[in-house]
Amino acid sequence: MNCEEIYELCMSMPHAVAKFPFDEHTLVITVADKMFAVIPLDRRDILIVKCDPERAVELRERYNGIEGAFHFNKKHWNQIALSDSDVPPEIIKELLLHSYRLVYGKLPRKTRETLPIHDEDLDLLYQ
Repeated sequence: MNCEEIYELCMSMPHAVAKFPFDEHTLVITVADKMFAVIPLDRRDILIVKCDPERAVELRERYNGIEGAFHFNKKHWNQIALSDSDVPPEIIKELLLHSYRLVYGKLPRKTRETLPIHDEDLDLLYQ
């Protein structure tokens, strides 16, 4: 997958918003102002996503193309190599969805009620 495909996938998720809160090179994809994906446009060969801490360790042990994200809390954020990587596209898609669900699930109940999502809507994105 390339960063354009990843961007399109992220933006197809319910209530996703793209912004540049840090600088003009760091594209951040959010849901309710909470980031779930980061695409560094000056390094189009990586993607940064949130991950369950136990799963993050598992993934880093399994794939050479996944490591703790630089400048992020490595317990919760993974950096995925997009080129010359052993990480298959279906795993990248799965990790994007996992990140989205983690972030959405931590939103206050009141916020989730105003921004409802349905699992079947997300599942359709990955078929």
